Amino acid sequence: MLVFFKERLAFLSVPKTGTTAYEAALAPRADMVITEPPMLKHAPVYRYNRFIRPMFLKVCDAELELMAVMREPVSWLGSWYRYRQRPFMKGKPNSTHGISFDEFVLAYMKGNKPGFADVGSQLNFMKAQPNGTGITHYFRYEDQSRLQQFLSDRLDVSLDLKRENVSPAIPLSLSPDVERRFKRKFAEEFALYASID
Repeated sequence: MLVFFKERLAFLSVPKTGTTAYEAALAPRADMVITEPPMLKHAPVYRYNRFIRPMFLKVCDAELELMAVMREPVSWLGSWYRYRQRPFMKGKPNSTHGISFDEFVLAYMKGNKPGFADVGSQLNFMKAQPNGTGITHYFRYEDQSRLQQFLSDRLDVSLDLKRENVSPAIPLSLSPDVERRFKRKFAEEFALYASID
C-alpha cells in the first residue's frame, strides 16, 4: 500500500495486479509505504477502513481517495496458478504443481477451498463498506497506460517501472465448460471488471 498524503490518495495493493512494480517506483515519492506484513501490504478496503482510515481522519482530519487495479478474473486466477508453480513451491500445500488450470479454477469455485486455491477475491478486496468507504479510482491491469497517466498527472511524477514479482511464463488454457461455470458463479466479479472504463 502506498499513501500520498498531500494528494489525499491511497494506492491499495490488490495481489497479482502488478502493484509491486508501482511500489518500487513510487516508494521514494510516497509518504507511507507498507510492504510487510502481507496482510497490511495487501490490505483490502475493509482493513483500510478499520485501521488506516481512522488514523488519517482522527489525527489529520483528512479523508483519502482510494485507488486499485483489477485484473480480468480468469487472467488473475491464471497469475495465481502460475505464481504457485515456482520451483521452490513444489511439495508445499499451496503448490499448483501436478494440478491442471481447470482443476485449480474448479477448486477455487468450492465453498471450502483447498489451500492451493485459496487466493481471495478481487471483488471482496474492493467491496465498499457500509460507511461509504470504497474505491474512488478503478483501473484495469490490462490498461497500464491509463493507470500510468493517472499517477503521472496526480503525483506529478515520471514513472520508471521495472518488472517485479513476476509469475513464471506457463501457457494456460481453460476448458469452455469450466470457463462458463466460472463466469456464471462469479458474475459480479466480471460485472465489476466490465464497469471499469
